[in-house]
Amino acid sequence: MEDAREVKKLKGTTTVGLICSDGIVFAADKRATMGYFIANKDTQKIFEIDRHLGMSVAGAVGDAQALVRLMQAEAQLYKLDKGKPMPVKAATTLLANLMNQYKFMPFYVQLLVGGVDGEARIYNLDPVGGVTEEKFVSTGSGSLTAYGYLEDTYKEGKPVKDNLRVAAKAVSIAIRRDAGTGDGVDLVSITADGFRRYGKEEVKKLLEGKEKAE
Repeated sequence: MEDAREVKKLKGTTTVGLICSDGIVFAADKRATMGYFIANKDTQKIFEIDRHLGMSVAGAVGDAQALVRLMQAEAQLYKLDKGKPMPVKAATTLLANLMNQYKFMPFYVQLLVGGVDGEARIYNLDPVGGVTEEKFVSTGSGSLTAYGYLEDTYKEGKPVKDNLRVAAKAVSIAIRRDAGTGDGVDLVSITADGFRRYGKEEVKKLLEGKEKAE
């Protein structure tokens, strides 16, 4: 994630999203940069929109935070109005329409929107609102490195518990090779039980291969 003053160099960050048989997994690094300067080493890039819905961000910090606040508010308004949680596809469409309206003055972000509403879904959004649905996806400057690992390792139909290490490992590999990616791995799962963020020690054990997070 990068400061808006460096939007022309907007590629720092690595995020990963994986579809699982019982939910989704998001992973991201924690480094925020301004050009070649490391501005922050504990930046949140995965956000809870609702207990069944999350969003990962790569890009300008201010733009990302504004869109997260907007979607959190819209999700709550939808729930109050309809009496049920906002579907993942509806949230994606709302966000894509908003971003497309500003395509001549775009939000400098690339987003992953994902969650569980009967089935697991992940959508990839570009800065002008283009949308693709994905089984596995990576964004940001370390995405090519992450994809190299994911292409070889990710398997459809695996549960969240088996894909936690895959997602965390993809980001950790990107950290080794990409200067815009670093300072640890943030790891989140979304299942029928809700949104869960894993602690540093859980992530460490997964990466060391000692045990699966429960």
